[in-house]
This record gives sequence, structure tokens and C-alpha cells, in this order.
Amino acid sequence: AMPYTAKKCGVCFQPPSIVLIYKEGSQDKTRRRIMPVRSFSKFSDCSMAAEQLKNNPRHKAYLEGVSLRQLEKLYTLLKGHLRGESLAESLEKFRQEETIDPEEDLNKLDDRELAKRKSIMDELFKKNRKSKDDPDFVYDIEVEFPQDEQLESCGWDVESDEEV
Repeated sequence: AMPYTAKKCGVCFQPPSIVLIYKEGSQDKTRRRIMPVRSFSKFSDCSMAAEQLKNNPRHKAYLEGVSLRQLEKLYTLLKGHLRGESLAESLEKFRQEETIDPEEDLNKLDDRELAKRKSIMDELFKKNRKSKDDPDFVYDIEVEFPQDEQLESCGWDVESDEEV
């Protein structure tokens, strides 16, 4: 079992820090850990800062239950604050960056951008996935699709005697 269970993770602008609310072992007592953010500016790379914090030997065990994406988001909000943006502006910017455009050609992205999109999709998948432990989980759902309109046939599924 994990020695620490993360409950909430947030950002504090003054002084700049990441704040973790967690429980230790099987204790009921909730604790708070404040991780100061040093040498971070409005030009810093949020994903690198998040990785460094998550892998920092002093904080690693505490941050095990916190996703890298969430830490990135907190650093993005801090960066927005340093740029003079309001919290609402920073959140909206982050939301736009986190939205996957279904029309976007992922083949044209560099490795870093592609990895970012994949991690967004993974996070979305995990959030929407139903596991057998969920209270509203239903096994083997059968869905009847409406047959009102004439079914559209595709060229490839039409029987033909033509040789290819």
C-alpha cells in the first residue's frame, strides 16, 4: 500500500508553492505539505518543472498519487500569474491547450507535442472509463440502433462478382 494518499493538490501564488493535502498510511488525520517553487519564471517550461518536482527525492513519495498532468496544470497557472493573467484567463488558456482537435493531423506534430496530445487522451480515457468497481457499472450493455431511415451502403461491403 502507498504510505501517502493524495487528496487534493493546488497552487499558492504567494509565496509560489505547490500544496498537497494528503493522508498518511491508515491514519484519518489529513496533513498538508507545502513544496516551495524556486527558480521558476514566466519563461519556464511547465512540463519540465512538473517532472522535476515529481521526481524530487524529497517529494516523490508524497506525489505518487498526483498525475504529471495535474502538476503541469498547477505550474501553468503559476506561470500565468507571473505573466499578470487572472486565474480565469490562465484556466481558459490551459483548457484550450488541453482540448484535442479531432481534425488535427497528429502526423505533423513533433515528438514532444505528440506525447503531450497522447497524455491528454490517456487522461481523458482514464477519466471516462468505467471499471467494474464503479457504482453505475453495467456489464454487457446491448444497444438497439434505430432503423428508421434506409441503411446507407458502403462501396466496400457490397457483394460483387468482379475480380479485383
